[in-house]
Amino acid sequence: MSEQKLAAEVRTEFGKGYARRARMANLIPAVIYGHGAEPIHVTLPAKATTLAVRTANALLALDINGESHLALVKDVQRDPIKQIIEHIDLLTVRQGEKVTVDIPVHVVGELAPGNVFNQELTVISLEAEATHLPTAVEVSIEGRTAGEHIHASDLPLPKGAVLLADADALVVNISEATESAEEEGTEEAAGAASEAAAE
Repeated sequence: MSEQKLAAEVRTEFGKGYARRARMANLIPAVIYGHGAEPIHVTLPAKATTLAVRTANALLALDINGESHLALVKDVQRDPIKQIIEHIDLLTVRQGEKVTVDIPVHVVGELAPGNVFNQELTVISLEAEATHLPTAVEVSIEGRTAGEHIHASDLPLPKGAVLLADADALVVNISEATESAEEEGTEEAAGAASEAAAE
C-alpha cells in the first residue's frame, strides 16, 4: 500500500463548535497518537482525506509544519446520517515497524456448478509492516465443490505478515445449492428479464 501525502495543520482549539467551523472550512479534525508521545491535534484537508481513507488501514504521510509524520488511519468517525467524516484517529508509525490490523477478506473465482458458498469471516487480523500493509487478502474458490472449507490458515498472506486470528477459524464454507436457492436465482433472473423487456 503506497502512502498518501497530505498537508496537516496543528490545531489548538477543540469542542463541537470548533469542529463545526472546521468542517465549514473543508477541514477535518484529527488526532495523532502513539510511541508514548503527547497526542498531536491537527486538521486535514477534507476532500483529499476523504479520498485517502476509502482504503482500509490507509497510510498517510503528513506534512506538519515542514516535518514529515507517517500515520496509520485507525478510526474514522462519520455523521450517521450525512456520512460526512467528523473526526479521524491516527496512529504514528515508523518504517519497518510491525502493527496489528484487520484486513478485508475478498472471495474470488467461480465455484463448480451446483454449489454455493457462505463467507463466515469478512476481515482477518494480521501483524504486518506498517509501510507495507495489504489492502485485502484474496482467497480463491475457483472450481471448489460442496464439503470443502477454507480456514484462516489456508489464506495466502502477504510476505512478512503473521496471522493473529485462530488458524482453525472458518473463513468460507462451500455447500450444495438448495432448490430454494436455485429457484430464487431463477426468479431473480426472470424478474431482471421482465424489467429489461418493460424498458
